[in-house]
Amino acid sequence: MIGMLPMVLGTPVDLNSPGHYVHWGVIQISVANLVVVGVMLLVFILALVLPFPRGRDRK
Repeated sequence: MIGMLPMVLGTPVDLNSPGHYVHWGVIQISVANLVVVGVMLLVFILALVLPFPRGRDRK
């Protein structure tokens, strides 16, 4: 069981290898940063679209 602990706690990607990059003309961005930007845009769009919780009506 102790021998499997580093395998379980290890990262799903090899951090010792060079990063992967995406090129669009003069724009170059790493895939990891592109994923972070995509998640931030998704959260921003969800914050705009999802309704705010409503309080109780005062009568």
